[in-house]
Amino acid sequence: MIDATHIRKNMILKMEDGQLWRVVEMQLITPGRWKAMVQTKLRSLKDNSVKDHRFRSVDRVEQIHLDDTEMEFLYQNGDEYVFMNHQTYDQVQLTAEAIGDSVRYLVPNVIFTIEMYEGRPVNVIPPTFMEMKVASTELSMRGATAAASYKPATMENGLVVPVPPFVNDGDVIRIDTREDKYLERVK
Repeated sequence: MIDATHIRKNMILKMEDGQLWRVVEMQLITPGRWKAMVQTKLRSLKDNSVKDHRFRSVDRVEQIHLDDTEMEFLYQNGDEYVFMNHQTYDQVQLTAEAIGDSVRYLVPNVIFTIEMYEGRPVNVIPPTFMEMKVASTELSMRGATAAASYKPATMENGLVVPVPPFVNDGDVIRIDTREDKYLERVK
């Protein structure tokens, strides 16, 4: 158990309802003569819902430590996605709900970090940077604007990312998965 004033971003907390929540945002508020409060935005590891929660400075909360396991995404089998642990060769099947937003980055043979709690997967984290091939993008008009402009590009797995005008169909680009942002064209 930790004091509420020790809560930090990305911590995993076990709340009174027994669910696990990741701290997305945290702000310590000290309003004059009153006692300090900790205002947080929490994301459920169970269903990805978001809620705001205010802790009093005297509250205590249980911090949970998750086990990180690197697993390779193998293939999709109907509505389930199959991952394999390289050390034990165990395979895990996860639904799109369990994977959450990371489902946009599922490309075969890519290593993902899977966070486990009591032996069951609770979160899938893609690599920070991924290289993907552009399946289609709009043609840009030369001299259409003096300011920097971006156009939508659809990757080979359906992900849409804004890219600069010089990126064409078939180019391979590097994407920052934390922000769904174009970084550079890969040679």
